[in-house]
Amino acid sequence: MPKSLKPYFEEELNKYRLNKNKNDLHTAWSHLERAHILGQAYPYHHSYVHWKMLLFGIHIKNRREIIGQIPRLLIGGVKSFVGHIPVGNTGGANVAPLKPMTIPDEIMDMFKKSGIKPLA
Repeated sequence: MPKSLKPYFEEELNKYRLNKNKNDLHTAWSHLERAHILGQAYPYHHSYVHWKMLLFGIHIKNRREIIGQIPRLLIGGVKSFVGHIPVGNTGGANVAPLKPMTIPDEIMDMFKKSGIKPLA
């Protein structure tokens, strides 16, 4: 991950942790989704977010999320490595794993400020 994008990615993970610790699970999850969008082009960061999503699924005892994250965790980093990702996909089991999605304006601003263009 480029140094210019990494602070935005790390900030989303920090917000995830803070909200999870406050038991604001809905907000915590939304920050994991945002981290996924920011990191999905980078194999390590992509896989790391899916790992956190798997742990979150275990934490909330959501069988669908747990089962859905296992293949994403195994394949997501490979897809990043070969440059074939569904841009904007939020990464949760509630969306198809290969479905491209619109990147929210706020996250597009993060990409622009970092000088990084999301893969298309």
